[in-house]
Amino acid sequence: MTTIPERSDIPDDHKWDLSPLFKDDAAWEVLFKETEGKVSGYKAFQGRLGESAEVLREAIDFDLSVNRALERLYTYAHLRNDENKTNATYDGLFQKAVNLYARIAQASSFFTPEVQAIHEPVMQGFLDDKALAEQRFFLEKILRYKPHTRSEEVEELLAMSAEAMGAPSRIFSQLDNADLRFGTVKDNKGLDHELSHGNFIAFLMNPDREVRKAAFDTYYAAYENHKHTMGASLSASIKKDLFISRAKRFDSTLSRALFSDDVHESVYTNLIDSVRGGLAPLFDYLKLRKSVMGVEKLHVYDTYVPLASDVDFFMDYDEAAEVTLDAMAPLGEAYVETLRQGLFGGWVDRYENRGKRSGAYSSGCYDSSPYILLNHDPKSINSLFTLAHEAGHSMHSHYSRTTQPYIYGDYTIFVAEVASTLNEALLGRHLLEKYRGNKTMETYIINREIDNIRGTLFRQTMFAEFEMRIHAMAAENKPVTIDTLTELYGSLLTDYFGETLEIDDILKLECLRIPHFYSSFYVYKYATGISAALDISGRILKGEDGAIASYLNFLTLGGSQFPVDELRTAGVDMTRPDAVNNTITHFGHLVKQLETLLS
Repeated sequence: MTTIPERSDIPDDHKWDLSPLFKDDAAWEVLFKETEGKVSGYKAFQGRLGESAEVLREAIDFDLSVNRALERLYTYAHLRNDENKTNATYDGLFQKAVNLYARIAQASSFFTPEVQAIHEPVMQGFLDDKALAEQRFFLEKILRYKPHTRSEEVEELLAMSAEAMGAPSRIFSQLDNADLRFGTVKDNKGLDHELSHGNFIAFLMNPDREVRKAAFDTYYAAYENHKHTMGASLSASIKKDLFISRAKRFDSTLSRALFSDDVHESVYTNLIDSVRGGLAPLFDYLKLRKSVMGVEKLHVYDTYVPLASDVDFFMDYDEAAEVTLDAMAPLGEAYVETLRQGLFGGWVDRYENRGKRSGAYSSGCYDSSPYILLNHDPKSINSLFTLAHEAGHSMHSHYSRTTQPYIYGDYTIFVAEVASTLNEALLGRHLLEKYRGNKTMETYIINREIDNIRGTLFRQTMFAEFEMRIHAMAAENKPVTIDTLTELYGSLLTDYFGETLEIDDILKLECLRIPHFYSSFYVYKYATGISAALDISGRILKGEDGAIASYLNFLTLGGSQFPVDELRTAGVDMTRPDAVNNTITHFGHLVKQLETLLS
């Protein structure tokens, strides 16, 4: 029987190198104590922010220096913690970092209300002062929050509650990543394999339907056994968001979530309306899949297996990295060389180990590499695309942090998914060229692109509608229980997949296993991101003049503009439905291509 390896069994060159952040844990403790000692320094500025532009600039610089150190501490602690969720030492470091974050937020809680209390003519003079030229947009964003900022006392109390407010997410993460056990599944050779988050999708891609069904049933049985706990944690997270939005005088949790990016609610609702109105090509695809597979009823565990049945895909990390680099060639030599140094030079934690956080991400801070966590499965083409996806995030971080000052070094998630998904689009086109004339591989790749859009546009939009509706239920003081969660989710599954998919009752528990629901109204950005990315990549691949330059410029903007404005510099206006509708049209064309190849 194959088992998940321990962290100590993973070769060092397959792990990320965190030594540029801190030489060792002792160095982390030194900076922790230094930063902890600076918390009291905020008192020197309290009540003085309106004295002059110079004093305000000094206070901003102090706050940024403290937070810059905090981000280094937090980044190291959370990366180490994610290496093995059962490692108590790094769980302790992570908790210390989170606690310090809460104390810094409490100590600096006077900052925003005090800035907002500065008399308007005085503040206008500050904004026009050369001493605050670099900080102008930073201050303008603070001033936007004036209607949603409470008294200093209330803001301090809210800041004090931050650590406790994070409990639902932490409880879910520990249960889902450390405590949950999924048992074993037999493959089509009769060998037992330990089932995990990391290999679940690989099992669903198995050509043997009995193996797929067994993996699906076994996986969801774990959620069935813990559904009341997970339902309670998700409900608590939703109510936490509702409390904060009301405390901050927002009309809803949705309006609060969109406010920081200056995204109008119509962008969110138009996405749902466009996708709901464009489900026909999705139904066509599922009908085609059902016909090709020759099944009487199509279940969700039938929707991951490639329709090109005789492809034996295998690509270890090194080869996957080389293919990804080749695919990024349209973005220029400098982009590719920087990415090469990262992928082979310590950015990436490559393979699954016991206790490691599931999934994949790109993470870091202004003073670190843009690290990538993977659970690479050589037998899954999805792992290849995941590598390209996370590489897009990391290169976006690289360009932003090497171009912008610290104050604007981070970009928002709204634009983040553009860079990652554009890389996936370039990889898809590269693979079609690589395997041109190989009908089986062409089928395999187009099928994979269809499934990517299905998962990123249609499925994430369904998630977005679920969030919107469940948060609305909480706002209307309706109970948010395991029954209401699964009943709503089940109805959306029926709406989004029609009569083309058999909805297994246990699939309703899927809403309990989505980590992003603990970062409310996050998932819609995947859907808008893929729409914008396909628009930009399409122009790049067509050789449109200026397309590459405008995209690379977009990557450098960091947080220096609001995200909708940044996308306009890359040629996409997300306040209009065009990009989403064009993506649905593109999906329809791909389905027709696939139908032709399969016939």
